[in-house]
Amino acid sequence: MASRPTIGPVRTDDFDYELPKELIAQTPPARREDARLLVLDRATGAVSHRGVVDLPDLLRAGDLLVVNDARVIPARLFARRSTGGQVEVFLLAPSAEEPGAWTALVRAGGSIRDGEELAVDGADAGVRLVRRVAPGTWLVVATDGDLGPLMERAGKMPLPPYIRRERDDPRAALDRERYQTVFARAPGAVAAPTAGLHLTDAIFARLADRGVGVARVTLHVGLGTFKPIESDDVEDHVMHEERYELTAETADAVRRTRAAGGRIVAAGTTSVRTLEAAAAASADGMPAAGPGATSLFIAPGREFRVVDALLTNFHLPRSTLLVLVSAFAGRERVLAAYREAVAARYRFFSYGDAMLIS
Repeated sequence: MASRPTIGPVRTDDFDYELPKELIAQTPPARREDARLLVLDRATGAVSHRGVVDLPDLLRAGDLLVVNDARVIPARLFARRSTGGQVEVFLLAPSAEEPGAWTALVRAGGSIRDGEELAVDGADAGVRLVRRVAPGTWLVVATDGDLGPLMERAGKMPLPPYIRRERDDPRAALDRERYQTVFARAPGAVAAPTAGLHLTDAIFARLADRGVGVARVTLHVGLGTFKPIESDDVEDHVMHEERYELTAETADAVRRTRAAGGRIVAAGTTSVRTLEAAAAASADGMPAAGPGATSLFIAPGREFRVVDALLTNFHLPRSTLLVLVSAFAGRERVLAAYREAVAARYRFFSYGDAMLIS
């Protein structure tokens, strides 16, 4: 299960590839399970073309599929100043210092000030800018005292920047449903664990019939997941920290599966990071139960202690997610598979198609 050794520095340019813009999916498929599935054998580099609906047939009895049940919060609020100027408030996380307050990215056409109140579109309440904590980042509160209900009433899903939506885009209702997994439970993420978007109750039922177990972890995906690697050397990149939870039930399921000779199949890079971070905190190399936070950056040369197979979407060039997948399967084989996916007109990124690497 050890990853491939690295020879010399790992350059960010080595994780670039050409992608026609029209292959960046702007909407999800008609049904979740309609996504295509590129299957990559990481031992040989062989590629085959299937559908996500075939996933139960591609896994083995005794395998364990680990999913991330983080729930995406409708974190984007569109608001107006008393002057009529438009403002976007992107809620990031509750403040650790001030109960009821959140840190948020605030984007406005002009200067904004401490204490300013903004009227939120589609709501009878608003937000107040308490103070600026960093360039473009503010501490905010709801004018009626509770940001949670305000988000549920008026918030938009925090889609990644490559999915284009106008302020009053009629597809917002679709995004509310489809930029969320069917098993989402724990609210707090500001980006979806996108590999899980393809999975349905019908697929889970077929997995159970085949003897494939399912376990859950929680990792609250942060905005930093979209941050490209800007350094020339991959190892100079500083990963954002994300909170996770791994229950004793899941830790036990992983141990039992491994002891019985089954594979640990991670649904998404967030599940990989949770399992591997929890294993790094354990003396025996198996995930330790408990809450935690991780800034683990998985790059070529790192040993994979837990994960044996990976269900994942196609990722942005020069991204930490593409680097992780390349660490798992080998850069050359991953990029060759991406080139084949482009030639076959697969749909890319969050609302796009998927890969199974085993």
